[in-house]
Amino acid sequence: MKISVIGTGYVGLVTGTCFADMGNQVVCVDNNQQKLEMLKNEIVPIYEPGLEKLFKSNIEKKRLSFTNNLKKAVLESEFVFLCLPTPQDEDGSADLKYVLGVSDDIGKILKENGDKDFKIIINKSTVPVGTSRKTTEIIAKHEIKNFEVISNPEFLREGFAVEDFMRPERVVVGVSSEYSRERLKALYEPFVRQGNPILFMDPQSSEVTKYAANSFLATKITFMNELANFCEIVGANVDLVRIGMGTDSRIGKRFLFPGIGYGGSCFPKDVNALIKTAEDNNSPMTLLKQVDLVNKNQKSVLVEKIISHYGNNLVGKQFAVWGLAFKPNTDDMREAPSITILNKLLEAGAKILAYDPASMETSKHYFGDRIIYTEEQYDVFENSDALLVLTEWNEFRNPDFNLIFEKLKDKVIFDGRNVYSPEEMKEHGFAYYSIGRKAIN
Repeated sequence: MKISVIGTGYVGLVTGTCFADMGNQVVCVDNNQQKLEMLKNEIVPIYEPGLEKLFKSNIEKKRLSFTNNLKKAVLESEFVFLCLPTPQDEDGSADLKYVLGVSDDIGKILKENGDKDFKIIINKSTVPVGTSRKTTEIIAKHEIKNFEVISNPEFLREGFAVEDFMRPERVVVGVSSEYSRERLKALYEPFVRQGNPILFMDPQSSEVTKYAANSFLATKITFMNELANFCEIVGANVDLVRIGMGTDSRIGKRFLFPGIGYGGSCFPKDVNALIKTAEDNNSPMTLLKQVDLVNKNQKSVLVEKIISHYGNNLVGKQFAVWGLAFKPNTDDMREAPSITILNKLLEAGAKILAYDPASMETSKHYFGDRIIYTEEQYDVFENSDALLVLTEWNEFRNPDFNLIFEKLKDKVIFDGRNVYSPEEMKEHGFAYYSIGRKAIN
């Protein structure tokens, strides 16, 4: 099948590469010339485990190519995937200028060149309910009739995106016609051979499903974070509470790990977009407003522990930091808790030495030269007073605690991800602060 993917960001690049790996002919379109040069030179511009191998393999087999020629890509494809950014606007809504702008361009292209071949325009960007209708109207105003706009939201976890695309738990498709339904079924069937469902529904329900899923997961995380803060006050251990809750099949074990708040490109933006869309439709999401507020506050919890430990004086203190990305296995820094935490420490007069396996270059966009980056994870301890664990990368789970104890001036660890156990930290002689568990000091 012939596919064009408009936009080579995180979703677009994974989508195009994975479709190509199933034998489809895929062309990815972008207007960023610098990025196109990287892609044509077989350089993957994002960090995503497993992507580079598939990316290079499908370029070599000539199933995956890159261009800035939107017209050629659209005219030569049956399926046109819109994988465009929908950044959060100032009022919390999703900014649709890229999605609607490209839709208008597609309408012009089809009008100028005839619309004899049926085009299936597939919106894979995360968009508010009603966007499929808006996109349809924009294309149709150019007197185009031989097309349909489909809603097909992505459910890709950063760090596991290739796995999620190649073996999805479900594929959600918002479609109106039987023809497009059958074509999307044929396109996705190779990915669900183990029996996971392709769920067909109306476009509006499909658009809401994406926001509902991410907002529910954000709510689950936020509940655990607030519960963890309560556990500390009353002397309970949130880890034991989490296990007690998670064995209930109605609740489940996933997304019950407390920490320093969620971040990334999806949860913060999608929660706020659903709040705004609900307000616009006179159906306010009161619970989600609190989720957003609690999550913002949670990003300061670790700072409060640090300030309390040092008697409200951080001037001249140097902190070793492990982890900058919002989660492991990605270089994504968008809405990362580390941004809030480190900015507050810098404002209080502290110095920062930081290490992250993937996101140090990305983090320079947020911190510039205000923090020092180290090439090796143990280099952060040079003249540092305490260790902050902000991202739970696997390589931080079993470190050389004897070396850390020897190097740290104050022998204290602030663990924002509950990577270590308080009992183990006590044995090693550290003062230890985590989330939802009794401090060792």
